[in-house]
Amino acid sequence: MHTTDAAQRPGTVRIFGALLLRDMFVARRELPYFLLRTTLQPVMFVVVFGYLLPRMGFVGRGYGAALLPGVLAVSLAFASVQAVALPMVQDFGFTREIEDRLLAPISVRLVAAEKIVIGVMQGLVAALVVLPVARLIMGPIAALTGAHFTIVLSVTLLGATAFSLMGLYMGTAIRPEQIGLMFSVIVAPMIFFGCAYYPWQGLSAVPVMKYAVLVNPLVYVSEGMRAALTPALPHMSLAGVGGALLVMVAVFWRLGIRSFERRAIG
Repeated sequence: MHTTDAAQRPGTVRIFGALLLRDMFVARRELPYFLLRTTLQPVMFVVVFGYLLPRMGFVGRGYGAALLPGVLAVSLAFASVQAVALPMVQDFGFTREIEDRLLAPISVRLVAAEKIVIGVMQGLVAALVVLPVARLIMGPIAALTGAHFTIVLSVTLLGATAFSLMGLYMGTAIRPEQIGLMFSVIVAPMIFFGCAYYPWQGLSAVPVMKYAVLVNPLVYVSEGMRAALTPALPHMSLAGVGGALLVMVAVFWRLGIRSFERRAIG
């Protein structure tokens, strides 16, 4: 029994790697469109609120320190969700393009996990592109520090995983003709109420809203980025951020995998 498992394991790893390389090749070929789709809105927001309005005197110049971590969180979330949800809609569509991967001699869950890995990777790419661009547009930010790289990486990986799993659930649970509505009804409010453009502590002025937004996973990514990049400014505790993101990952994993398996079997 143990010998058989050991013999099967390298084959499973090779197949998983082949699926991953295939999706990476497709993603690389579509990289310009992916970056345009996922970074245009955050960069435009940086131009208006991080560059123009401070120089016009409508917002304080210190606003950039609160804005930059949130913009990174939005880029990460938007890229990770789209990287999984949109292909899922296509793969489970009329042509059932997912069938070739489901016929591979690995479990259905590993097929889903490969999609999650691709989503995480694309979320990382989006954040890596937006960070220097936003910093270049806004200019020097006194509170910004790069001393906590490990924390930034941890928050990024947890956040990208949570949103990739969310994309898996949304892409398999929502009908193809409703995918546009999904981004209008779910993703847009999530961004505006995800503490990306203002710190969570600032919502103390509206206590009901301060606690209502805690169901939004973007809140924890935004606050985690602030804790890592601008720790001198008010932010949520890292323990709270890490714990909440782990819970989100567990919840969306259960929902996403169950929905994926149901669509795969059906």
